[in-house]
Amino acid sequence: MRQLTIRNRLKDISGSKSGWTLFLDRDGVLNRRPGDAYVMHPDKFKWIPGSLEAMGIFPDFFDRIVVVTNQQGIGKGLMTEKELFQVHAHMLDDLKIRGGRIDAVYYASGLRHLDSFNRKPGAGMFMQAKGDFPEIDFRKSVMVGDSFSDMLIGYRLNMVTVFISTAKLFPRQYGYMADYQFYNLIALSDYIKKARTHSST
Repeated sequence: MRQLTIRNRLKDISGSKSGWTLFLDRDGVLNRRPGDAYVMHPDKFKWIPGSLEAMGIFPDFFDRIVVVTNQQGIGKGLMTEKELFQVHAHMLDDLKIRGGRIDAVYYASGLRHLDSFNRKPGAGMFMQAKGDFPEIDFRKSVMVGDSFSDMLIGYRLNMVTVFISTAKLFPRQYGYMADYQFYNLIALSDYIKKARTHSST
């Protein structure tokens, strides 16, 4: 029952001022994953093809756009918060040039085994966002990510879940958690635009 209800909700996104919120993971969704390393310098932040373009389109459909990212490289002592801020400043500058926006960036810097509340699939960053933007309704929110933890927290909070992956086979472990799968963000934005066009005709 959830599957049909949730899938229909994504088609209900009719434009800004509709009350919808977009939650985005960072690595693997906005930028290329740097293997087993961390993005510790702005020069290492490489946009996934189509992501920057999509970010210029999403403000037409979502009232709020929020990034929620696990960054335990800080907890491991491999990078500092200042370095993370510099990376995000670079990301936001790129977006401003392209007419896109991100309203807030939340990050969990703790180690995986010590920060279970703030790190996804914990709800800490989402509760922070709800505190900063009380109008957020998780039932009118979309969680976009490329990992099990992204799908799990979206499922737990009853959000529409979108799995980003170039894999041809849909991973079985995400079967009941991921409502949609797209190769990248531009494919997602195209889907929303088409759904909006069909709903208005």
